[in-house]
Amino acid sequence: MKKEDKDLIIKQLADTVKEYGHFYFVDVAGLNAQQTSDLRRECFKQDVKLIVVKNKLIEKALDSMDADFSCMYSSLAGSTALMLSNTGNAPAKIIKEFSKKNDLERPALKMAYVEECFYGADQLETLINIKSRFELIGDVIALLQSPAKNVVSALQSSGNTIHGVLQTLSER
Repeated sequence: MKKEDKDLIIKQLADTVKEYGHFYFVDVAGLNAQQTSDLRRECFKQDVKLIVVKNKLIEKALDSMDADFSCMYSSLAGSTALMLSNTGNAPAKIIKEFSKKNDLERPALKMAYVEECFYGADQLETLINIKSRFELIGDVIALLQSPAKNVVSALQSSGNTIHGVLQTLSER
C-alpha cells in the first residue's frame, strides 16, 4: 500500500474516532464468516460501528489525535476490531450477549475508552453497568418529578377526603 493511501486511511480513521465518544478494541479472531456477519448485523441494530483495520493504522490514527492513548497500544496485538459508539455501554452489551448467545469466547474485549477513562479486558461487567447519558438524564428527571407527584397526589387525596366530609355533613 502506498504511503499516500495509508495517510488517507489514518486521517479517515481518526475522523471517525472523533465522531464517536467511546471506542473498544475487540478480539474477533476465530469467528467464521456467518458469525462475523451476525456480529456486524447486531452492531448495526445497536448503532455501533464495527471496523476491522490493521493495528499499526489504529495506533497512528490515535497518535494523530489530541488525547494521549498510548496506554492502549499494548492491547493492539493480534486481530483487532474497533467498535465505536456514542453510547458507552452498548458495545459491552453486544460483546457479552453475542458471546453468550453463540456459546463462544469471542468477541473478547481487549481495551476500551469510555467516558474519558480507560478500561481493561477484565472490566467488561463494569462497562455493561455504566449508565448512558440518556439513562442518567432519565433518572434525574424521575427524581425531580417524584416530590411533585407526591404533593399532587396528597392534594388530590385530601381533596377527596374533604369533599367526602362536606358531603356527609350536608346530608345530616
